[in-house]
Amino acid sequence: MTVRRHSLPGQCTARSQRGIALILVLWLTIMLTVIASGFAFSMRNEALSARNSLSLAQARAAADGAIDRMAFELSRPRYPTAWASDGQPRKWREDDVEIVATAVDESAKIDLNAAPDALLKGLLEHVAGTDPQATASITDAILDWRDADDLKRPNGAEEADYRAAGLKQKPANAPFETVSELARVMGVTPAVYARIADSLTVHSRQPGINAFTASRDVLLALPGATPEAVDAYMQQRADALAAKLPAPPFPPASGFGSGAVPVWRIRAQATTSDGVTFARDAVVRPSGDARRPLLTLSWQDGSMAVAAEAAAAAAAGGSPAGGGTPSAGAASFVINLLEKKPADGRP
Repeated sequence: MTVRRHSLPGQCTARSQRGIALILVLWLTIMLTVIASGFAFSMRNEALSARNSLSLAQARAAADGAIDRMAFELSRPRYPTAWASDGQPRKWREDDVEIVATAVDESAKIDLNAAPDALLKGLLEHVAGTDPQATASITDAILDWRDADDLKRPNGAEEADYRAAGLKQKPANAPFETVSELARVMGVTPAVYARIADSLTVHSRQPGINAFTASRDVLLALPGATPEAVDAYMQQRADALAAKLPAPPFPPASGFGSGAVPVWRIRAQATTSDGVTFARDAVVRPSGDARRPLLTLSWQDGSMAVAAEAAAAAAAGGSPAGGGTPSAGAASFVINLLEKKPADGRP
């Protein structure tokens, strides 16, 4: 005979309460686990950020010091083993930081304020790819921008022309202060600017260029220079440099030549042991004052320079500004920072 046991109402309620309590404990455990995991992840990110900030500061200080050392080496008396502003990389280590630095004299570029119209036309036509009418218009507009008068050249533009075109800017009637100011000149489109900006400077103050260190684009701007002649010359120049011999002359540069000037564009890259890389791009020149031996004309964070080149390449249709084979002095350093790393300039 089977005896059925019936649960009392109080016993059912107790079991239900114990089940609900178990579920609440499980949910509380899960919530605490999630909170603890989030806190641990946040602390990991904070630790990584702190480590990256320290490594970045170390790399930045090393790169800044490399600029000073390169300028010091270039200022020393010339002897066979002395460093030269030839674009060749100089490598050394400081503790656990690897450093690579290059220097090129600024006369390797075309000076916006001193170049004759023949060089400007050659750069626009052979590097930017502008048609003859656009080449003449932009060249005259550049000359009208930098001269001190309001007289308009045959194909140029003065204030009235800018107003008629609905532009807010007007010619400065003064020398260009920066290369980026060229983008404000009438007729200079973003694509044109992107292709020629890397070949220009405002610091050499020379009407000609130094063919021994000039990039391919700058050499192509010379009247009478062809791509085949430029490529052949650059190979001869590289061979001479590798053999530690003087570079041969470039015939098209004979009427537009300039010697090396003591204004140096220096790029320094420092890489720490944990892979953080920082690059510095500077233009400096000796001051002649022993208390302040160097004058800094330009001081850029490397990431800004790389970003500018990337933007220029995008505006130019995906090719690097100027195109062609860059010289060693025109090489850019890629910033390879770890995650959550800020990019800041010189304090």
